[in-house]
Amino acid sequence: MIRLFLVDDHSIVRTGLRALLTAEADLLVVGEASHGQELFERLPAAPTDVVLLDLAMPVLDGLATTARLRAEYPALRVLVLTMVAEPVRIGELFAAGARGYLLKSARQMELLTAIRTVAAGEQYLCSELGMGLLHLVLAAAPAARSPADAARAAARRASSLTSRELEVLQLLAAGLTTNEIAAKLFTSKRTVESHRQHILEKTQTKNTAALIHRAVTEGLLD
Repeated sequence: MIRLFLVDDHSIVRTGLRALLTAEADLLVVGEASHGQELFERLPAAPTDVVLLDLAMPVLDGLATTARLRAEYPALRVLVLTMVAEPVRIGELFAAGARGYLLKSARQMELLTAIRTVAAGEQYLCSELGMGLLHLVLAAAPAARSPADAARAAARRASSLTSRELEVLQLLAAGLTTNEIAAKLFTSKRTVESHRQHILEKTQTKNTAALIHRAVTEGLLD
């Protein structure tokens, strides 16, 4: 069971999240707060695994709350849930100790995937942000290598990936969620997640955004 604490200054957002999350057998909402200070007042009485945290809040905002949680509750995982999509802000939150960053515009299934990923101790960046950051990286990248260099790089990296892993990689790069990939390949979500983990290990990357960046720069993607 994953114990969740909801922190958002809009009660209607917390109500909607609670309704969505309590429908999942492995998720339990143990508390709510309207800002970071209220969270710290209630945490001692509500053992928590993952805090779903907004950024723009009164009294104690998301960034300050994340930094303090890392200092006082190092085993607790923070999943930021916000409308803020600024790359600098994302970097600040991960540096402060957040384990995941998700936009409120994300689909329900991606929210559930993010919660379970963060609860398992892994990092998560929502697909919309991952693709946006990738475009920024590519826009700032130097001129493309020669076709021969790209082909050699692709051959080196592709040799360690199976054909199905390459297929999953292409779909990840296209912005598809785990569930969408599973449906497209007529397989299970667990199998897709297993392929994704194998790809991350083989390419020595830590998350989807870093994986796609490496795949593009080394010629694995069209």
